[in-house]
Amino acid sequence: MIKGITFAQPHYLFFLLLIPLFGVWYYYRFKKNNADVILSSSEGFEGIGQSIRLVLYHGLYVLRLLAISLLIVILARPQSSLSRQDISIEGIDIVLTVDISGSMLSEDFKPNRIEAAKDVATEFINGRPNDRIGLVIFSGEAFSLCPLTSDHAVLKNLFKDVKMGMIEDGTAIGDGLATAVNHLRNSQAVSKVIILLTDGVNNMGSLDPLSAAEIAKLYGVRIYTVGVGTNGMAPYPVQTPYGIQYQNIKVEIDEELLKKVAQLTDGQYFRATNNATLHQIYQKIDKMEKSKIDVTIFKRKKEEYAFLAIIAIAMIAFEFLLRNIYFRNIP
Repeated sequence: MIKGITFAQPHYLFFLLLIPLFGVWYYYRFKKNNADVILSSSEGFEGIGQSIRLVLYHGLYVLRLLAISLLIVILARPQSSLSRQDISIEGIDIVLTVDISGSMLSEDFKPNRIEAAKDVATEFINGRPNDRIGLVIFSGEAFSLCPLTSDHAVLKNLFKDVKMGMIEDGTAIGDGLATAVNHLRNSQAVSKVIILLTDGVNNMGSLDPLSAAEIAKLYGVRIYTVGVGTNGMAPYPVQTPYGIQYQNIKVEIDEELLKKVAQLTDGQYFRATNNATLHQIYQKIDKMEKSKIDVTIFKRKKEEYAFLAIIAIAMIAFEFLLRNIYFRNIP
């Protein structure tokens, strides 16, 4: 291993031990192919050494051995692993828990509460590309529509089809929370968050919302609660024999309960009275949950053989040209 360089197949480097043996073999082969000449005197040859041409000819074999050495190194696959980057990442798991009871059809939000909640939540999802997000819907009972996923396209497609009537009507806030906590209990994320959105009072389900909040606290889950509904009365569409008629219904949100649930888990309660305030609430939550971790990541190992291959090919080509052009008359 060279500093900054590792080899994916280092066993090929053992072939480099053959290079000196090739050198020794070449030396004895050349010596053997040159016949001895017996002379009565060598005075006439004194001061005459090997010609430059002959020295360069021996250099051809050295060039070949260097090229072979580079090819062996290339077979060992040298790789660079020094490429590193210090970045901040957001490691947060979030479960959106949305009330789809009948009262969510009220039109104090445009076009109604449930569609407004879907639009704002979708925008929220788009702004969290590094987080895993899941989706739980509830009314009279709770249903896990999407587990924690980083595939936000799938999540948004599932969210798009959410509508009132998918499950029994009612408001089971405790069951919705418990289902969301179940998604997060084994999470290893830095921050685990539930965003609960509802417009009513807990009136169904098998688990009390405060008990569900205690369980969430046990698993280190923070809950943000959002109450949706205008102050006073809200227009609600009613199907009649004469078409859709509107009647005003009283907006009843158990704000005290939602505040306690949030406070118990170090979260926060928000009240949305129209589309704009709902949008602002999700923006606030988005900013509060920008927990970042400073990490050092190493990029995937990069193959470093390309430059060596170019040099090896150039050496082989140069040796071939010299041997067959400049040295072609030397046996």
